[in-house]
Amino acid sequence: MAAAACGLIIGAGPYGLSLAAHLAASRTRFRIVGTPMAPWRSNMPGGMFLKSEGFASNLHDPAGACTLATFCAEHGIPYADTGLPVSVETFVAYGEWFQRRQAPALEDRTVTRLRRAGDLFEAICGDGVRILAPWVVIASGITCFAHMPAQLGSLPDELVSHAADHHDFGTFSGREVAVIGGGASAADVAAALQAAGARTTIVTRRDRMRFQVPLGDRSWLDRLRAPMTPLGPGWKSVLCTHAPLLFHVMPDGFRTDVVRRYLGAAPGWFTRSLLEGKVPVVAGATVSEAAARDGRAALVLRHSDGRETMLLADHVIAATGYRVDVARIPYLDPALAGSVRTVGGAPRLSRHFESSVSGLYFTGTAAANSFGPMLRFAAGAGFAARRIARRLAAAGRSTHVAARPEAEPVAVRG
Repeated sequence: MAAAACGLIIGAGPYGLSLAAHLAASRTRFRIVGTPMAPWRSNMPGGMFLKSEGFASNLHDPAGACTLATFCAEHGIPYADTGLPVSVETFVAYGEWFQRRQAPALEDRTVTRLRRAGDLFEAICGDGVRILAPWVVIASGITCFAHMPAQLGSLPDELVSHAADHHDFGTFSGREVAVIGGGASAADVAAALQAAGARTTIVTRRDRMRFQVPLGDRSWLDRLRAPMTPLGPGWKSVLCTHAPLLFHVMPDGFRTDVVRRYLGAAPGWFTRSLLEGKVPVVAGATVSEAAARDGRAALVLRHSDGRETMLLADHVIAATGYRVDVARIPYLDPALAGSVRTVGGAPRLSRHFESSVSGLYFTGTAAANSFGPMLRFAAGAGFAARRIARRLAAAGRSTHVAARPEAEPVAVRG
C-alpha cells in the first residue's frame, strides 16, 4: 500500500525535473523515473546550440535559485541572457546539476509499460520494478513522436533514419548524405555531418534556408514595438507566454493551427556560417519517390517548377520534425491510450494538464495543442510545473515530501 501513496513522474528532462522541484516544495509525495536529460544527450547532434536564448533556457524551481546563469557562474562557463548561444553539452550538464539539487530521489530506470490497475496506475520498468501510483505525469519528451515522411517509407532501415536517431555523426565520414528538411533540425544535422567529414546535401521544400536574425542591441523603440519574451520578440509572443490559459479556451482548430504555424522551424543564426558556401541546398523541392538502388538511396525530387531530378545518397536523414500522437508513446498500454481523448493525436487537457483519464497528466510538447507554442520549449516548464503541482496539492495528496528510494522503498518486484 505504501507504493500507492506516491504519484509518478515519467521523464527526467526539463519538464519532469521542473515538476519534481515544485512537487517537492509543496511536500507532495511522488517518484520520478528516467535518465536525466536523456533525449538532449542522446538524440541531439553533438556540438549543436540551442535556438532559445540563455534567459529562456532555464529549468524551474519555486525559489528560482537553480538558473542556467547560476550554473554557468559556478562552473566558469561563459553566459549571457541574449546573444551567446547555449551549447547542448552545457544544457545537459545544467540539467544534471539541477537534478542533483532539486530531484535527488530520481530513479534512473525506464518504464516499459503503463496501464490501469483498478483505481491505480501500474508502471512496469525494464529492470522488473513495478510501481503503483494514484496519478501519473507523462513528461517523456518528443523522441517517440519523430515524423518520417511516407515517401521515405520504401527505403530499408540501413538507408534512412530520423534526425532524432543520431548524436554522433562520425559513422557518416566520407559518405554522401541527403538531409530532408529546411528548419533548425536540418541545419544542425547538416552542420554536424559537415564537421564529421560527410558530403551533405540539404533538400527543402522552402524557397531558401531562412535563418534567424541575431537580436543585437535593441533600442527602447524596438523593445516597445516588439517586447522580448522567452519565445522571442513580439506582441504575439507576449500573448503566448503570458496567456496560456486564454489560449486553452480557444477552439480546437485555432489552437492546433497556431501551434503548427507559430515560430516556424528557422535555423539558428549561428548555423549560417557553418552551412552557406559549404553545404549544397536544393531548395523548392520535395521527395516524390524513394527506392534502394545498388545499396544506395535513389530520391526523385519534384521541384516547384514541375521538374523532376534524381539525387543519389549513401544515407538519408529525415529532419522532418515531430507530430504528437498519444498512440505512439511506446510504454502506454493500448487500452489506456485509447481512453485518452485527443485532438489531432494530441491529448485534450484540462486547465491543470489532466487528460480525460482521471489522474493521467501530460506535460511538455504533448501539451502544446492545449496551452500554446510555449510548451514546445523549456520556457514553458515553469508554467506547467506550477499548474500541475498546485492541482495535486489541492487534491489532498500533499502529506510528505518524496523520499529517497533507499530510505523508503515503495516498489514491489514481480
